[in-house]
Amino acid sequence: MDEAVRCAIPKDQSPPADVFIESQAVYLARYPNKWAKIREKIREPAAEMLGTMIFIIIGTGVNCQFALSADVDVSPSPKGSYLGFNVTWGCAAALGVWVSVGVSGGHINPAVTLGMAVFRRLPWSKAVTYILGQLIGAWLGALVVFANYSEAINIFEGRNGQHTLKSAGLFSTYPLAYVSSANCFFDEFIGAFILVFVVFAVSDRSNSALHPSFIPLVVFILVLGIGAAFGMQTGYAINPARDLGPRIMTAMVGYGTQVFTFRHHYWIWGPIIGSCCGGLVAGLVYDLLIFRGPESFINRPCVLLSCGHQPFCAVCRFLLSTCTNV
Repeated sequence: MDEAVRCAIPKDQSPPADVFIESQAVYLARYPNKWAKIREKIREPAAEMLGTMIFIIIGTGVNCQFALSADVDVSPSPKGSYLGFNVTWGCAAALGVWVSVGVSGGHINPAVTLGMAVFRRLPWSKAVTYILGQLIGAWLGALVVFANYSEAINIFEGRNGQHTLKSAGLFSTYPLAYVSSANCFFDEFIGAFILVFVVFAVSDRSNSALHPSFIPLVVFILVLGIGAAFGMQTGYAINPARDLGPRIMTAMVGYGTQVFTFRHHYWIWGPIIGSCCGGLVAGLVYDLLIFRGPESFINRPCVLLSCGHQPFCAVCRFLLSTCTNV
């Protein structure tokens, strides 16, 4: 029975039959069977998983077609261009968001989920399941693409049955040799900063007031722009799940530990730490300078220091966890 109806009925009285029947009908409409109750619990992380899977299938799929078709033993002519490559990644991100935006918000990126948990009160229990769903979805998507292009990859590798970083780069990101470690970190940082900053802007009702159905279009333009501007040096992962999920997949299908040890464990400090730091700084900058909603701790008064709504006290709370909010 609905809780509001239950509270309105005195404890010493039984609910009217029509109220009971109506509440039962509502319950059965929502949970017609046991699976419906299970689905209700996993629906949001499942949406993140499926959205990320679609994103990775299309994204790494274009990686494979674009790179493998350049080998004349694989294809008689190249299939695609760098512009088409970036457009397809934009389409992949937009479709992934479209699948999940109405259920979980369409994060499909741990950097976005982390930003929402820190700055928008997304419960940490949900954030953890979202990120886990994103990683599983990325792993599954990459596995599907590897299975589809396995014969072409074998030809691309020289028909020797070996798996090297030459084809591992079709699934995860590997920076160019001349790019320094600091530059790799900054490249991922600035790409993720732009991504999360714009996501915060389009989800801010007092700013753009964008209808959720238009968010995938914005994501398409956003990923296309980031790829066209910053895609050369590191491959613009700007998404820990997009890189780590396929990287785990390549390690499992025969590429070995080389995918993790490359450039002193680049996968940790580039796509993961760089992207997450960029996303967190983007959220902090947006909330300090633009956002006025109560969801962010930036806009809550600090009682412990008795300094009203000054933003620097909120920053101290974020970094040191010393302020008590009301």
